[in-house]
Amino acid sequence: MTSYLTVARTASVEIEVKRSRFLGHVERVSSEEEARAVVDAARRAHWDAGHHCSAFVLGPGSEVQRSNDDGEPSGTAGAPMLEVLRGREVSDTVAVVSRWFGGVLLGAGGLVRAYSDAVRAALDEAGTLERRLSALFDVPAAHADAARLENDLRSRGVGVLGTDYAAAALLHVAVPAGEADAFPALVAALTSGASTPVPVGQTWTP
Repeated sequence: MTSYLTVARTASVEIEVKRSRFLGHVERVSSEEEARAVVDAARRAHWDAGHHCSAFVLGPGSEVQRSNDDGEPSGTAGAPMLEVLRGREVSDTVAVVSRWFGGVLLGAGGLVRAYSDAVRAALDEAGTLERRLSALFDVPAAHADAARLENDLRSRGVGVLGTDYAAAALLHVAVPAGEADAFPALVAALTSGASTPVPVGQTWTP
């Protein structure tokens, strides 16, 4: 796997169903601790709501998936919310829906639809972005050649993360994982064989 989707931004959208209010909130997170902190923040901010149901998906391969009905009838809130996240194929995302009861019972089917619709509305507002796996390299260069090499790399779609200057310049770059094998040949061509990139790991961007 070299790419996956997550939410582009934090978003909150309120819908109303038979006088009950459902505030759907989605946010990008990178760990279970961060996801649970978002849920706790919703509880504090909306302390007068009766329920704060949640679901989250984490990891490039959606390895971690959790949901919580928070007192609603089993299977009517957290699980449907999780299904919406799965259906949109987003990961590293937490969804929280805070509900204020409006005096009319919705029934199991009504709750499933309302919680699902609140998450869908928040996801529509948030949008998505694609995270891509990048290979990281350090590329040595003479001081006099560093700026030109940086420009040449950027023009070819290589992300230059920064440059350190010591006895020589050292460019820190990120290359799409699928292009990593060809990267040393590109650097050799750009520097007439004077520089050899050193692989230093991988990361997900943005």
